[in-house]
Amino acid sequence: MWGLARARLRALPGPLQGAILMTIAAGAFAGMNVLIRALSFELHPFQISFLRVVGSLVFMLPWLAHAGISALASASHKLYLSRTIVGYVSMLCWFTSLAILPVSEATALSFTSPLFATAAAALLLGEIVRARRWTATIVGFLGAMIVIRPGFQAVEMAHILVLVSAALGGWNAITVKQLTKTDAPNVIVIYMTIYLTPVSLLPALFVWQWPSAEAWLMVALLGLCGTIGHQTFTRALAVCEASYVLPFDFARLPMVAFIAYFAFAEIPDPWTWIGGGIIVASTVYIARREASLARLTPPAATASETGTVAKRSDPAKAGK
Repeated sequence: MWGLARARLRALPGPLQGAILMTIAAGAFAGMNVLIRALSFELHPFQISFLRVVGSLVFMLPWLAHAGISALASASHKLYLSRTIVGYVSMLCWFTSLAILPVSEATALSFTSPLFATAAAALLLGEIVRARRWTATIVGFLGAMIVIRPGFQAVEMAHILVLVSAALGGWNAITVKQLTKTDAPNVIVIYMTIYLTPVSLLPALFVWQWPSAEAWLMVALLGLCGTIGHQTFTRALAVCEASYVLPFDFARLPMVAFIAYFAFAEIPDPWTWIGGGIIVASTVYIARREASLARLTPPAATASETGTVAKRSDPAKAGK
């Protein structure tokens, strides 16, 4: 049944595949965020992080047993190591914030990740970012301020942790996109769990307490959601342009709001929806703008305009 579903999915055009996969990823991550919030009532974020990683590893082991150790061959271990460090800090910030903030509010703020990636590209990597993208980035951060509303309510450390997690998540997404050029999605996901397991274990030992039976069930569901989410997210980036599939990830906000309403009786205030909508609109604009520049400008100009490395043009299409 699973094989038939995969075959039908692969028969679809790339953009449609990407849209379906990213929507599934959004649903899986929405469920994961609600489970993290529920577990935070009993366990420390350090321990939840470790159990989330181990849960994903358990779900990936059958694939590894079938594919064999040879399937793990990769020349990108430096990228995996950097992704592990950045990803773990991002995960800790995110899990801690979910224990404090309403899930919908934290999710809306997390969508600032691509905005941080744009700012970092200009300030740290020396990429040229034009006025339109800077304007959209500033508008997006204004949307984040609408969600937080400094001066009208107390800005908590949890708000800052979400923004730190979003900033690191933007860098992590770039790393994943780089890895999809050389490694299969399964390899990318399982290496994340292999590297993260020992890294997340040490902090968890200092706060360890034995989970209840209900918590173990949520841990199992957390591992399943995490594995599905990262698998479909990685595959969506592999089959389609990030600028196209990115908008489908924003389905997380209404999904999270729906689940959190029934799980915790949380009702997002209007400012969360307004600010989240502004963040989403600015992020989608930036993604579409980069895609348009990549299509309309020659390879050499694309590199200077977007800051990305231009691919070599196909000699057979050079005259078109």
